[in-house]
Amino acid sequence: MATLSNFELKERDWRSLALLTLAFWLSGSVLLDLVIMPVLYTTGMMSNANFATTGYTLFNVFNHIEVFCAALVLSIMLVFRYLHVQVATKLARWEDWSVSLAIGLFGVALLFTYLLTPQMGALGIQLNLFQAVVETPTGMNQLHGVYWALEVLKLTAGGVLLGLLYYRHDR
Repeated sequence: MATLSNFELKERDWRSLALLTLAFWLSGSVLLDLVIMPVLYTTGMMSNANFATTGYTLFNVFNHIEVFCAALVLSIMLVFRYLHVQVATKLARWEDWSVSLAIGLFGVALLFTYLLTPQMGALGIQLNLFQAVVETPTGMNQLHGVYWALEVLKLTAGGVLLGLLYYRHDR
């Protein structure tokens, strides 16, 4: 029967937490992007005057969860680096990549929370109460393009990081 050192137990616990956090975060993003928003769009919610408020509220809550998950993942990647320095081992190449990916994911979460979502909410809000038909503002399509580019970047980086953690989890 093999015994695990204190270092191996700590590393296994941190890695499991990172895997669970990333899986929760990425699955929530896919659910929001591929299920919730298309359903709201096909049911005519986008033509409703309250859509901007509803969308802003939904994304604001989710974005704050994203910032928490990104901060937790980044903290865990930094813990890996610290644990490996403590036992005087050379940092593996995957740890360099994992910290860089985690910083990128944290940056994307901050962009969504503090720049993109407030801007999209401000553009979409209806200020004319007498206007019957709600039109999509001109700049909204550009912001949607930026959103989807960042979302693809986030899902790709998160998937790569998830793969790196899973691969290292089996070792």
